[in-house]
Amino acid sequence: MLTLVIFLPLAAALVLPAVPRRAVTWTWIAVTGAELALVMAMWIAHGTGGGVSFETNARWIPSVRAGYHVGVDGLSLPLLALTAVLFAACAVYSLRQTHRVRTFAMLFLFLETVCLGLFAALDLLLFFVFFDLSIVGMYFVILLWGHEDRARSALKFFLYTFLGSLVLLLGFIGLYLGADPHTFDMTALTRTPPFADSPGLAGLTLLAVGIGLGIKTPVVPFHTWLPPAHTDAPAAGSAILAGVMLKMGTYGLVRIAMPMLPDAWRRYALVMLIVGLVSVLYGALVALAQDNVKRLVAYTSVNHMGYIVLAVGAAGYVSGDGGADARRLAVTGAVTQMVSHGLVTGALFLLCGVLHDRAGSYDIGRFGGIARGAPVYAGLFAVAAFASLGLPGLSGFIAEFQIFAGTIGSGAAATAVTGALAIVGIVITAALFLRVLHAAVLGPPGELTPLVTDVRRPELAALVPLLALSLLIGVAPRVLLDTIEPLSAAVVALVSR
Repeated sequence: MLTLVIFLPLAAALVLPAVPRRAVTWTWIAVTGAELALVMAMWIAHGTGGGVSFETNARWIPSVRAGYHVGVDGLSLPLLALTAVLFAACAVYSLRQTHRVRTFAMLFLFLETVCLGLFAALDLLLFFVFFDLSIVGMYFVILLWGHEDRARSALKFFLYTFLGSLVLLLGFIGLYLGADPHTFDMTALTRTPPFADSPGLAGLTLLAVGIGLGIKTPVVPFHTWLPPAHTDAPAAGSAILAGVMLKMGTYGLVRIAMPMLPDAWRRYALVMLIVGLVSVLYGALVALAQDNVKRLVAYTSVNHMGYIVLAVGAAGYVSGDGGADARRLAVTGAVTQMVSHGLVTGALFLLCGVLHDRAGSYDIGRFGGIARGAPVYAGLFAVAAFASLGLPGLSGFIAEFQIFAGTIGSGAAATAVTGALAIVGIVITAALFLRVLHAAVLGPPGELTPLVTDVRRPELAALVPLLALSLLIGVAPRVLLDTIEPLSAAVVALVSR
């Protein structure tokens, strides 16, 4: 069933050229809807237990012990569900797409297969293949459907992230060579970590893996490709890039770096704490200075990804039994933040797309009093903004509360100090979103305000489920947390070995 889930979108993309033009987008929507239903069926079947479900392990490249090995657990299932939800929302949002509709739908279906395959991969080489293909797919999305400076932004995105993938490959080769016997299988590498007696080589391997995944996340100072890519990407492309593809980096930290290099992770956890803190504060401060609303949301992604890096750094900073409960809470918060950020930031980028569709601009200063002529849009933007800044009752609060409680309570002075300083990021995030709400939504009318009409039905149908899920997680998080917590306990136990 998992293989069907992974490759159904790709199969649909291959047959899409034979579909009549009028039915292309509806076919795309139907496929993404079927994907969402299949993923939810898998989640129900998996339940809240630990371990891997729907596992397939077939021979692929036996000479290097690389196989087509896929499966789902409490880490991959929430991200598979997030992927299915966001791709379905983007398909519905794109009902009014008129430029190269067939190619647009085919590329997004291809990207859906790539993203689902990466989150289900249990083989490093398979993970890398999907990781690299995601770069190619998004490059063409930005290049062909982006805004004014799309060629330059697409090239910067491709070169920067492709360089990161090559560094990541070096790290994977290091893991392969350090294993006895040599293998790319993730379960084997987790069970018997490489370089147990070679801390220097383990540290170099972690450096390569960390840089490769850090560029994808992205964290400071590897974030510079992100703002231009988001600013010039189409709205649906930005939603997928921020909502799904950035999670490939943080997912890799939890799936690969932490359990496969536990000694090195503990030894350099302070570096992760510092990188996470810098990303939190830098992302929020630079976002506060932006006049382009889409660029502002892009920098908040650096901020929110920083919280995740901070949490996983705290989870590895203390070894042994001390603070184990807090470290489990930090990992649970990190995974919850991946889901929350995907839903909320995906919605924010689609809302930015509505502004550009109506007025051709993202300049906050040229809008004002949008709530008068577009009250539904204003209400949706306000909910998304409050979810992003972590208002209680929405998913951002659940994620950030767990991250801060786990980081500050993990039993070490360094984690307590970095966790306390990171709280400043929430204050800055609140300030920047309140500034946008005051200036663009509630302020005096701007020159472009008359052009902003309220959300249309496809836009509303895409946005409401994303924000409703954020509200559901904020009010009743147990379904999500019960799935994640067994995985969090397993990861903390593996790091503490």
